[in-house]
Amino acid sequence: MYFSKKVMEPVEQEETPIWACSQNECTCWMRTNFAFDEESPACPMCQSTMVKDTRLLPLLSNNTRRA
Repeated sequence: MYFSKKVMEPVEQEETPIWACSQNECTCWMRTNFAFDEESPACPMCQSTMVKDTRLLPLLSNNTRRA
């Protein structure tokens, strides 16, 4: 029997703007292009304010249209 390992291509990553929870105990964050409130969303976990930040994340595209 023959087993081969597939060569995995590295996932392309880029600096992505995010919203991060302002509470140190809460680890919640979301990409800005997936947030419903563009100005200042509330944390879905603890309802605290969220602050803008950036992270190195894999590329994703959001194809939904906003009204």
